[in-house]
Amino acid sequence: MSNVVSADKLSEYVGKEVGLTDWFVVDQERINNFAEATGDFQYIHIDEERAAQTPFGATIAHGFLTLSLLSKFSSMGGGIKLEDSVMGINYGLDKLRFINPVKVNSKIRARFELVSAVEKKPKHYLLKHNVTVEIEGEEKPALIAEWLGMSVVA
Repeated sequence: MSNVVSADKLSEYVGKEVGLTDWFVVDQERINNFAEATGDFQYIHIDEERAAQTPFGATIAHGFLTLSLLSKFSSMGGGIKLEDSVMGINYGLDKLRFINPVKVNSKIRARFELVSAVEKKPKHYLLKHNVTVEIEGEEKPALIAEWLGMSVVA
């Protein structure tokens, strides 16, 4: 299924899964780069020897790193995109829960469900997706989020 749809067809997708991305590896270099960018150098993220002694047995990705990857997952085909869109704006989150840590070198992917689509003003559509970031081989997901995006069409 293509996830590019015309605005007049949005209601047909509400309540449906509208995207499942490929798996994506979260490696130590990405975790270290995120620590550098945010100033969050907690040992559980960057000190492989010390993290190995914790119940996780390895370093784990920052929760906010996993969350920030929603933008990447969106570009990988997650979520609905509107035909003739000239701009998409991250509008925020209604709900976010970090459920399970992402261990270094884990593969994650995102599953998108369109919850609602509302034309807030002419040619400006607020789309809400439920996004579940899954971890390969794990029963519990890394996170669940209600993600809002404003799409402006020509």
